[in-house]
Amino acid sequence: MKPLYSTKVTALGGRNGHVRSDDSLLDLTLAMPAALGGTGGASNPEQLFAAGYAACFESALMLVAKGKGVELAPADVEIAATIGLVPNGAGGFALTAALDIAIAAGSTGLDQAKAQELAEAAHAVCPYSNAIRGNIEVPLHVTTR
Repeated sequence: MKPLYSTKVTALGGRNGHVRSDDSLLDLTLAMPAALGGTGGASNPEQLFAAGYAACFESALMLVAKGKGVELAPADVEIAATIGLVPNGAGGFALTAALDIAIAAGSTGLDQAKAQELAEAAHAVCPYSNAIRGNIEVPLHVTTR
């Protein structure tokens, strides 16, 4: 199947290196987080994954909301993705993930049940959710604000 979109990012130097996209719009120095014994002070792969997941999930939520006749403005939705790194018990590592989903109830008229329904529908649509489904359980913490 032909991709709708693709991009290429090249890494040099691993976690203490540099990443650059083929169009140079992403051009970052990386550093091992201090919590993992590194120097910190620069972004890391887990932050980049969390940023992509949060942004993509919000777009998926907006898409499914529109499909269900719920009009949301970008300011009505806030997604925080938490990505963690844990030992996998076999000498390697695994990722953990969680999504905190806040939807403005006042301007949208959404109740908690409808907000939860939209979040679960977005979880079925989001490419990041689909990529890790079956490998990483992703709790959805949904609130209305």
